[in-house]
Formats: sequence, C-alpha cells, structure tokens
Amino acid sequence: MSEVVLRGFGWRHAGRRAWAVRDVDLRIEHGERVLLLGPSGAGKSTLLAALAGLLPTDSGESAGTIEIDGLDPRKARERTGIVFQDPQTQLVMARSGDDVAFGLENRGVAAAQIWPRVSDALDRVGFPYPITRPTAALSGGEAQRLALAGVLALRPGLLLLDEPTANLDPAGADLVRDAITRSRDDSSLIIVEHRVAEALPLVDRVVVLEPGGGIRADGAPEVVFAAYGDQLAAEGVWVPGFSIPPLKSALPASEALVVADEVAVAKRLAPVSMSVGGGEVLAVTGPNGAGKSTLALTLGGLLPPTNGHISAFDEAKPPHKWRATTLTQRIGSVFQNPEHQFVTHRVADELALGPRRVGRPVDEVRETVDRLLDRLRLTRLAAANPYTLSGGEARRLSVATALATAPRVLVLDEPTFGQDRRTWIELVTLLATLRDEGHAVVAVTHDDAFVQALADRTFALGSSRLHDPLPQRGGRRHS
Repeated sequence: MSEVVLRGFGWRHAGRRAWAVRDVDLRIEHGERVLLLGPSGAGKSTLLAALAGLLPTDSGESAGTIEIDGLDPRKARERTGIVFQDPQTQLVMARSGDDVAFGLENRGVAAAQIWPRVSDALDRVGFPYPITRPTAALSGGEAQRLALAGVLALRPGLLLLDEPTANLDPAGADLVRDAITRSRDDSSLIIVEHRVAEALPLVDRVVVLEPGGGIRADGAPEVVFAAYGDQLAAEGVWVPGFSIPPLKSALPASEALVVADEVAVAKRLAPVSMSVGGGEVLAVTGPNGAGKSTLALTLGGLLPPTNGHISAFDEAKPPHKWRATTLTQRIGSVFQNPEHQFVTHRVADELALGPRRVGRPVDEVRETVDRLLDRLRLTRLAAANPYTLSGGEARRLSVATALATAPRVLVLDEPTFGQDRRTWIELVTLLATLRDEGHAVVAVTHDDAFVQALADRTFALGSSRLHDPLPQRGGRRHS
C-alpha cells in the first residue's frame, strides 16, 4: 500500500491557456480507497496521469509537488498501476496472456511466478478467452478487462483506475468491481467512475475536484453527498438518487432508412437482420464480444459484411461502396474510441473538416463550427489539440464531427462514455432533438440510463462470439 501527498499541484498542457488541474492539496493514507469526482474536464484523468508519472516535463507546465511514498511519481512507477480511459492504448503485445505478463517480465518477477500470476489476474477479471487470444480481436470491454488484469498482476501499492467499467456489460462490470474489492489488502485506490452508485461500495472516501482549481469536497460519501449533493448534481456530478426524465418519441418511426439482411462479419458478428427508421432511436445492447461495435461499423458503411446485405436510402449499392462524400452526408459514425477519428491538431479544424470536404461554402462552414462548439460545450476548447481533451470532451467532439455534415442517420458507439451528468443530459437531449427532426439514431450502449431515457426500441445481440472455444481455466501455458 502506498501513501500519496499533493501540495498545490497543478498541470497545464502545452499550448493551452487554462490549467487542466490546479491548486490540489490532498493526502491519501496507506490503504485508503478514494472515489475522485468532478464535472467533465475538471482534471480527473490528468491527475491520475500525474500520479502515474506519465506527464512528460516537456509536454506542459507543472506547479506544486506530488509524492508517492516520498518519491516523485516518475521514480515511483513500480509502485503504481493505472488503467486508462481507453484501454487499447496500453495493450502492447499480440496475445492476451503475453500482454498481462509483459509488465511482470519488465519488473524482473521470477519466471516461475509470472504465469501463475497471469492466470490469477485473468480469472479475477473474468477474462473469457485462453491466453493465446489475439489482443487485436478483443472488443472494447474485453480489452478493458485485459488491461485491468495486467495492472492487478503487478500488485501495485497504488491502483489508479479511470472509468474501469465504462465499456463493460453488467456481468463484466460486476466481475471487475469484485476484482477491485479483492485488491483491498494490496493497494491504495483512486478511482474515477461516472457510475457513482455502483462505485460507492468500493471506496471509503470521496474527493470532488473544483473545475477552476482546488478541491470542492473531501470526506465520507454520505457526508459529501448530504452537504453538496444538490450543488454537485447541478454542476454535472452523478450524485446517486437524482433521476433523469425520459425523452421518448411520441410519434412512430418513418420508413426504414437502413436495413440489414442476415449481415455477418467473419469471426466478429453472427448473422443479424434489423432496420432503423427516421424519427427513432434504436439502442443496440448485449454482452461484450457479441459484435456490437462491428455491427455499428457495418451499418455506418465503414466495414463490408462478409455475408448478407445492407441497403440504405433506396440505393442499389450498399453503403460501404458509396463515395466518401455521399456517405458522410447520409450516415455519420462515432467510434468507440473517439481519438481514432481525429485527424487535425485543433478542435475547430476537426469540426470544419467534414463540411469542407463536401464543398460547403466558407461562411456556412464557419457557422456550422460555431454552432456545434456552442451546442456541445466546446467553445473554450476551439483552439485546443483534440488529443489533450478529457475523455468526456473527446466524446462530445467526436459526436460533433459526425453532426457537422448533417447526416440523416447517426451511428454511435458508446455515445455517453465519460460524460458528467450535465453533459450527459445535454447530449441525450441533442439526440432526442435530432430524432424529433426525422433523423435515425443507432446507439451501441451499455448505459442503462441512456436506454431508459431515450431509446424508442432496443435490439439485443446475443451471447459473446460463439466461434471461440471455451477457455480451459486449468493449466494455462505459455506457448
């Protein structure tokens, strides 16, 4: 277990005027388990990265100090383990077992101990495949479990978790929370989690960051929420007990805009038949590994099916054979990992790219950019590098880029990931408005609140990939 001390700590990313986090004074004792809260953009992920020693001195400006067991975080990296918002960024090996073993090998753990610890960590997070499973074949939720297993295998003194259950189905989230609970005797814990109610049993303390700098509240969960609950909920924190009003459509859907007929993708998606019409929100649900993201890419014309057929807008050709300019004006896609669709170095340029490519006039492009920046609370970030945004800000930017060309169909993969309560409501309200204007919205999601508030229909994919043999839990071998 590790002790953490921050004195006046702050960090400003290079090229940014505003500090990502500032004036943080905080002490976390050995074995304490802390839930770190704050609105989207308050600096939660930046603070975790700083504690993990992952903020290079040449990538920004720092203030104050951080110590982990009396050491600078860069010198205490062997004492810390972190799981990022985007777990794909920390998978480094081609096979799943090798990825979990990678950190142990780099830290010089005795060879005889490595594979038993790998096996134990994979079992603790409920990883459903053999150790030979290619990491490139994992869904987002499966990658999240694997990344956590890699950290748990290290048995760090300080465990840092950034939205560890965000992309997980309910069963997977329960397994991960159980694994975190069982790490209580090994690690101090700091966790960022928007599923606050589910995270509370894991922690004994809540710390709320003030967006402008400093700490708003610090104490036992029941004390913090009793004193600040109303104010925190109004500012975007997911305080338990505050309900979300439903935004269901009052009208039936129009004709089908996209139709999938026995569509399948080899080793990724079993045959699926479904459709979505104008004026409806269709939620695609199901367990990790069922092929939800693959279905989203296929419906969006970004991945050709290996079997079956997709028809859209009464076109003879399927969407994956359309010209890029035609596709972006008819079907907009938002990926599970927003960074995968960013191609410029400024938020405003990212929003302008689509309209420019389809030949919109300069004045119209500028008007579109300004409107979307305002609508998705990104105006103050117009000149920022998209890769320095928080997870919630990056998600809103990815949604805005898809909307920039005004497509009739919008396909979103985990659209509410990383959102605080306020931006969640604004994003859901925006999607409801688009639906009421006749757009079709397909949303892949594990967010039950999103389904309950907005979905007009739910399409549930079945069990996880059936082509994979069941893993043999005994006798894992490094082969």
